[in-house]
Amino acid sequence: MFKNYIQKKLEGYVRKYFLKHPEVKLIVVTGSVGKTTTKTNIATVLSQTMRVRMEDTNHNTHMSAPLGILGVEYPEKVHSIFTWLSTFRAIRKRIKQPTDVDVIVQELGTDRIGDIAHFGTYLQPDIAVVTGVTPEHMEFFQTIENVAQEELGVINYSKIGLINRDDIDGRFASFITNPSIDTYGTSGSAEYRFEIEDFTLEHGYTGRIFAPEFPDSFTAQVKVLGEHTLRPLLGAIAVASKLGMTPESITAGLAAIRPVKGRMNLLKGQNDSILIDDSYNSSPAAVHAALQTLYGINAPQRIAVLGSMNELGESSVFEHQAVGRMCDSSLLAWVITIGEDAEKYLAPEARLKGCQVKSFRSAIDAGAFVHSVLELKSVVLIKGSQGNVFAEEAIKILLHDTHDDTQLVRQSPKWMKMKNEFFQSF
Repeated sequence: MFKNYIQKKLEGYVRKYFLKHPEVKLIVVTGSVGKTTTKTNIATVLSQTMRVRMEDTNHNTHMSAPLGILGVEYPEKVHSIFTWLSTFRAIRKRIKQPTDVDVIVQELGTDRIGDIAHFGTYLQPDIAVVTGVTPEHMEFFQTIENVAQEELGVINYSKIGLINRDDIDGRFASFITNPSIDTYGTSGSAEYRFEIEDFTLEHGYTGRIFAPEFPDSFTAQVKVLGEHTLRPLLGAIAVASKLGMTPESITAGLAAIRPVKGRMNLLKGQNDSILIDDSYNSSPAAVHAALQTLYGINAPQRIAVLGSMNELGESSVFEHQAVGRMCDSSLLAWVITIGEDAEKYLAPEARLKGCQVKSFRSAIDAGAFVHSVLELKSVVLIKGSQGNVFAEEAIKILLHDTHDDTQLVRQSPKWMKMKNEFFQSF
């Protein structure tokens, strides 16, 4: 009852904020994969010419999203009425003040059917971006059709919808009733697209951007790794174009973008190696994209460290086996797994593909083993979900400079305490 009361109050304050400040644009980002990167890319590009508010954590639930939109800190003591009274005072002050932003970029998350629809009871986004439809929280959603209907539902109560054409199957178009939609992606059929002209690990991608707002394409350089990481950039390009930014401003914004921690972030490893830190989270589509990127890098030794994928429900066995079959023994020196499901289902399939496989329950042990087999100028991909995997702790052992651990995810005292307790359980 207390939680419902607080939530309703927060939602009411959000309605009041936009009634008071109708000039402020609201951009929301949802989807199965890539939400945080897309959100961050949008904010970075828009910041070239606009005042932008973006909550830089993954507070995207019905209790936390309103505070992210309003720019008020989420309280630590959530069960204290006195804490919430103080928070409400801060919100009322924010509503009364002249606006300090032109655009708000907010991530919306879902754990079960109906979460995204509920956001529509108090939000009408100017632009909604849907980043992908892939298996997620399958213990609740059960089918990919349910995931699609949930994620794409945001389009129907938004003024404009932008859809990642590469990661959303066209058959799900039947769930969309809003005609004001466009697509973005790396495929030629997307309205907003990027055509690659060159790539280097040092400088990233150079290519041409195509958008309906600009009769002539224009050149841009973006320092990211992996073709799939271009899609969040294109989401940002599409939003910026619709909000009236020029090619020059968009290009400047793209040049300022760097990978988000734990998401295809390049780090320098020992033995002059390259570490691809993709440890924030893991899903079947993301693993496939990361492996394809690894295979495309010329190196004397490639190693894939693959953690268990959480939240897959009954599809976990099949999806882990499918990832195991993606492992190519001609391109990988080692496949290292972390976690129970990866060991039980992914590892056997990788062995059947001829790969050398070593399995660990602990990311620390996995990192120690990789350290023992690491050759000069190797490339190591580290991918895994957070719960009971924590693949970022394997990376610590492999870093050339220990101070680079500040670039890793989940390093706060709260997270480290949780992880230390987990690792001590073995």
